[in-house]
Amino acid sequence: MLTLNTIKAHPGATHSRKRLGRGSGSGHGPTAGKGDKGQLARSGGSVRPGFEGGQMPLYRRVPKRGFTNIHARSIGVVNLVDLARLSGTVVSLDSLREAGILKGRFDRLNVLGSGEIKKAYTVHAHKVSESAKDKIAKAGGTIEMIAIPRPKGKPKKRVKPAGA
Repeated sequence: MLTLNTIKAHPGATHSRKRLGRGSGSGHGPTAGKGDKGQLARSGGSVRPGFEGGQMPLYRRVPKRGFTNIHARSIGVVNLVDLARLSGTVVSLDSLREAGILKGRFDRLNVLGSGEIKKAYTVHAHKVSESAKDKIAKAGGTIEMIAIPRPKGKPKKRVKPAGA
């Protein structure tokens, strides 16, 4: 019977580790398998990652374009068609995430007017399209707009164009 204490590795599956630099009788003696001289025989003797022997490396040959804005807002977009999958009548970022309509993390919510709705929903959103407003109101629902905070810092100066 096979039990945990009787399990063994197959013959040849495991190897004893190389004991480098332990005398000439070991077979990996004075130079520890590194050869006699040269860069690779020295301590720290290797090239940095990406080094291509002096050729212009790939990470410098490939052009770089654009940047990633670390302050970008992520906006969750929902159509009225998707609201039918909600169990409740409150539409917010949290309720949409719980229902599995929005996946991931979003800072703001936009509601668009594609599709028809039958129930009266209470919508908490940052932006709602005009067609969505009409359809929500027609179904007897209400919209509560969430205020978008103004950016901190001084307002930018408006420069008048020359000749104006």
